[in-house]
Amino acid sequence: MFKNKTILKEKLLESVKSVLPISAIVLLLCFTVAPVDMANFTSFLFGSALLIVGIGLFTLGAETSMTPMGEYVGAQMTRSKKIWLIISLSFVVGIMITMSEPDLQVLATYVPSIQPSILLILSVSLGVGAFLVVAMLRILFGIKLRYLLLFFYVVAFTLALFVNPSFWSVAFDSGGVTTGPMTVPFIMALGVGVSSIRSDSQESNDSFGLVSLCSVGPIIAVLVLGLIYNPEGSSGAGFDLTQLETSRELGWSYLASFPHYILEVVKAVLPIVVFFFIYQAFTKPLGKKQILKILIGLAYTFVGLVLFLTGANVGFMPVGYLIGTALGASNFSFIVIPIGMLIGFFIVVAEPAVQVLQKQVEDVTSGAIPKKALAFALEIGVAISVGIAMLRALTGISIMYFLIPGYVIALVLPFFVDDIFSSIAFDSGGVASGAMTTAFLLPFAIGVCEASGNNVATDAFGTVAMVAMTPLIAIQILGVVYKARIRKLDKATNLTLEEIIDMQADKPCYEINDETGEIQIIPAVGAVVDDEIIDFE
Repeated sequence: MFKNKTILKEKLLESVKSVLPISAIVLLLCFTVAPVDMANFTSFLFGSALLIVGIGLFTLGAETSMTPMGEYVGAQMTRSKKIWLIISLSFVVGIMITMSEPDLQVLATYVPSIQPSILLILSVSLGVGAFLVVAMLRILFGIKLRYLLLFFYVVAFTLALFVNPSFWSVAFDSGGVTTGPMTVPFIMALGVGVSSIRSDSQESNDSFGLVSLCSVGPIIAVLVLGLIYNPEGSSGAGFDLTQLETSRELGWSYLASFPHYILEVVKAVLPIVVFFFIYQAFTKPLGKKQILKILIGLAYTFVGLVLFLTGANVGFMPVGYLIGTALGASNFSFIVIPIGMLIGFFIVVAEPAVQVLQKQVEDVTSGAIPKKALAFALEIGVAISVGIAMLRALTGISIMYFLIPGYVIALVLPFFVDDIFSSIAFDSGGVASGAMTTAFLLPFAIGVCEASGNNVATDAFGTVAMVAMTPLIAIQILGVVYKARIRKLDKATNLTLEEIIDMQADKPCYEINDETGEIQIIPAVGAVVDDEIIDFE
């Protein structure tokens, strides 16, 4: 119990560091160029507090429940050596966790042109289910991720040629929102569990890549929907703000929202939990101690996600829209581009799924790919993407002018970097475009777009897609830099990146001094010294 309290304190401190910068930027804007009414301002402050507590509880819960559950299911599925069982279970799990993903539910409410909303939700869920099967088979048969991604993105852009342009932004946005706070921990852990059965040199590389394939599935599914479905409208969603006049109404707005998000999280968590406990009962039942630990972790996950979604949607969403509207209608509207980039730089680290990704990358690579380096690459990538999204909201430039060259670069880079960087990069694209993007950046873009008189469906939508694209390039550029450093290391030690990652804790390891360029011997990657893991940071 004492250990849990200590870890929770650490997680809360991490979440403060994540949420504080974006909150400070929003407060500065509210005090200067984009004033908002006191009711929404106060609601934002309360929402920030909920985000801090929610992210802390969620990340702790995901590590102790969702991750072990996913690893267990993945490992047990693979041990069965029954392809039909792996395919059917993967398909069902993919549909189940996607239909209940809170981010997808939010996006569906923004797209009135595709009604009923279950049509979009079902299409996206089928896409994730089908491509989770593809991802599992890729791991089992050792197929290179780069070739699958290249093939399926060519299919996606070819389909886009025959689809109404109003579907483009929604389709690529769907690929981003499906990999949110519920989907990512379970799917990533599933990959670790499946790849752990293999004992070859590519085991750690292949543990990543599931999220990336599960992101391209919805894109293709929605584009196929566009071939057979004629949208009823093309203007997109407006944004209806509830007017708050008293502190009582403000308090009630939160109290009235809690039941809704409790129900949303129950729908998201319950199918996975029921599936897991039924599955483990028929395979290799876990011990009471393990089950108790998972149940406690699920409680943390549940409470944390409820607080996070309530704070993000009730506190952040209206303020994002109001600030976007104010800046878009001002005489210096182009200031939204640098402001958007600044917000994007800091908002990505507040994504719960991003923190799960960083932890798993650090664990799987034993610290060879530092958490700080990964975070910085994500921050740069998302900053650029939000800047582009704001430019589109102001000018109405077609999203394809950015997506096509962006994905060409992203799909060429895997041939020049180590496989593990490509897998992590394409996973990070889906992870970066999570709940905070949907709850704050998308309303922000809608406000800018409406104030500029542009089409919300084509010019504001696509923000999530841009946030999902640029990290692919940024992290692979990080891979190019690391490859150059490893090449230098290899000349002196005859070690490759994979060998460094796979080194045992009782063997020596090496580090390049950034200031002197000298190679220094340090304790092994993953070695434990005074309860701290040594890495390259």
